[in-house]
Amino acid sequence: MALFDHKRYVSMSMEFRCNLRCVHCMIEGTMDRLKPEPMAEFRRVLARNRLSGEWDGLILTGAEITLHPGLPDLARAARANGFSHIRIQTHGMHLDKPETVRDLVAAGVDEYFVSVTGPDADAHDAITGVPRAFERMMRGLETLDRTDGVTLITNTVVTTRSYRSLAAVVDRLAHLERLAQMEFWVYLPMSEIDKKGLVARHLDVLPYLRKAAHRAQALGRGVEIKNFPPCLLGDDAGLVLNEQPELHIDPAFWPEFMRNGFHQCLYRDTCAAKDCLGLSTAYIRKFGWEAADLSPMQYDPSRPARHGQTAALS
Repeated sequence: MALFDHKRYVSMSMEFRCNLRCVHCMIEGTMDRLKPEPMAEFRRVLARNRLSGEWDGLILTGAEITLHPGLPDLARAARANGFSHIRIQTHGMHLDKPETVRDLVAAGVDEYFVSVTGPDADAHDAITGVPRAFERMMRGLETLDRTDGVTLITNTVVTTRSYRSLAAVVDRLAHLERLAQMEFWVYLPMSEIDKKGLVARHLDVLPYLRKAAHRAQALGRGVEIKNFPPCLLGDDAGLVLNEQPELHIDPAFWPEFMRNGFHQCLYRDTCAAKDCLGLSTAYIRKFGWEAADLSPMQYDPSRPARHGQTAALS
């Protein structure tokens, strides 16, 4: 069962600057022309929630939301309009300053979704392209871990450069008591081809991904896996959850995003897994259809399990 109900959250892209150079960045080709949501739209979403109460949580995101000079003000306004949780999606470097954490928590930011690309400085900084990014991110996580009322979530993008280190990431963060959930998002290149060689074969990723998921669960963490075929995961198929909160973002993002190609699978018409995104176009061009290894599922792993099952029968 998912730790967070994504239907009860709404996400707004409020900042498109970033001071990292992550090799796997989804929006690097569009970052300079995507526009943050205007304040009029932000106020409209707040007013809608004040009247309807349809969302519990607001996610403030973009490229790097902590670069937004008015971030605490956005959080305070959201709290005043009925949001009981404010989450920021961040690379975490700017949380290394205790005064920044103090100001954000005081403004109502209680959930921190932090990107962790590798288990140590060598791996993390090589992927993010900025020296000391790992050191500063870890200092931020540890500051948050000492702060009352805070929930931590981490995300690691799964690429050819990171998949062998997934379990090591889990181990490196094992000491964080407020880390409630770890997410593993399999890389999508925002292109029809894998220009950077970052798309890894699913069967190569599989043992490392399962090992990381099991270690995280053993630590009491929730686990979500994105963009990976659930039919390959056996009893762990229920960890695949591709559902996302309603996203408010510059419409220019969507044509680029759809270049990935979704729901491409030879078994789509006979498979019961409704939340599977299938294979991306870049994946198919690189590795083919994987017909011998994928298989149609007889149950939908995204639905709550009945007793004795890993997921509900369709």
